[in-house]
Amino acid sequence: MTTFVDRVVLHLQAGDGGHGCVSVKREKFKPLGGPDGGDGGHGGNITLVVDPQQHTLLDFHFRPHVKASNGAGGAGANRDGANGSDLVLTVPDGTVVLSTEGEVLADLIGADATFDVARGGRGGRGNASLANARRKVPGFAELGEPGDSFDVVLELKSVADVGLVGFPSAGKSSLISVISAAKPKIADYPFTTLVPNLGVVQAGEKTFTVADVPGLIPGAATGKGLGMQFLRHIERTSVLLHVLDSATLEIERDPVGDLDAIEAELSAYGGLEDRPRMVVLNKIDIPDGRDLAEMVKPDLEARGYQVFMVSAVTREGLKELIFALSAAVDEHRLATPPAEPSRVVVRPRAIDEQGFTLEQDAEGVYVIRGKQVERWILQTNFDNDEAVGYLGDRLERLGVEAALTKKGAQPGDPVRIGQQEFDWHPTSGDFVQGPRGTDARLEEKTGRLTAAQRLAARKARRVRSDDELLHMSADGKVSTVANANRPVLVEGDDTEE
Repeated sequence: MTTFVDRVVLHLQAGDGGHGCVSVKREKFKPLGGPDGGDGGHGGNITLVVDPQQHTLLDFHFRPHVKASNGAGGAGANRDGANGSDLVLTVPDGTVVLSTEGEVLADLIGADATFDVARGGRGGRGNASLANARRKVPGFAELGEPGDSFDVVLELKSVADVGLVGFPSAGKSSLISVISAAKPKIADYPFTTLVPNLGVVQAGEKTFTVADVPGLIPGAATGKGLGMQFLRHIERTSVLLHVLDSATLEIERDPVGDLDAIEAELSAYGGLEDRPRMVVLNKIDIPDGRDLAEMVKPDLEARGYQVFMVSAVTREGLKELIFALSAAVDEHRLATPPAEPSRVVVRPRAIDEQGFTLEQDAEGVYVIRGKQVERWILQTNFDNDEAVGYLGDRLERLGVEAALTKKGAQPGDPVRIGQQEFDWHPTSGDFVQGPRGTDARLEEKTGRLTAAQRLAARKARRVRSDDELLHMSADGKVSTVANANRPVLVEGDDTEE
């Protein structure tokens, strides 16, 4: 059964925002009391937080799909929907968040380090929030925005002060088991250690951590063996400790050759050239091992290495090694500038910035890009004409219509914003409140008069125009000269002409 996982792919789905509500207040003896639709709640975020008590990504290995809760929709009587609950995921110290393309999104080091990896969608506004002087009773509401949905890669890079590197069966696990409280698996066959082991070492009043990395072999930096999979765990170490087997049973191997081979792999992996190195000649409890260690020690010291002859079995030489490692770690810590806490960087938009870009693709479609306009598209219910008209007004105020005209667009040309494509027709005339959910500017122009136009015509026919002149005939007859087709009433005559 898998007990250690240091790389997982997470499928994230932040919460969707709730839809706004369309409602009109109704009370006894108070018809049409005004809009009272509430706003939708915001969707929940997904946040990563470092927990020092965690040392593996095992939980995400079995549950890679992560989803935050959605926001609730608004309701009448100005009741806003509840916000979705944020989802907090705890990760080990040293977790790196990557995109699927390999871009580093965050490097989480230190207890309680936090990163909002996925943002929940905004809740849509209800018609009470959308009411203004022109739209006193909006017949529409905004839709909730969908939350972020994408995949990220989590990689664990152990945070340790000393990294033990060496060939398989060189005695790294035995060494870390005697200088710390770690209890790694120990056996007499290669690749016994399949996962990195961390141990805490006490040197007087000082404490440092040691990481035992699974055995390296030639070609590890290119994926051979287990090295490439776990080399990332020594990237954060302050000191590299070469553990060399001075009692190897393989004739073609010797401590100096092992050191050169491991150094070649570290150089191929890259990024570790500035780390101080120390060398341990292990297994001097074996007579042949002590003889070989005494033979190669001068050659290694001539290369500038600090060399220690130790035995994990008899614990010979371990005290000197521990205090030397502690001093090297302290020296590296003093030379390294302290990490500055992350700061929130606010970059306000420039006054003359449009907030969108406009270009024409190869198919002749005018493509508009921008976070604001794409958010407006997601919030618009295209089944509601009034909502579409409201979107047109917002785009016109932002300058989209002016930019399209400047670009040479003609009415009827295709325009794409986000995933929505439509034919562009410039907004003409101011909005006039009509039946809720409608916008007269979007109605198809036909030869037939509307009901309102027919009613106005009937009223006009009942009223005489100002240019009609009344005159009285000499014999008392009354007639009109402005309209010869209308009946004329003559005094003393009961008939109509």
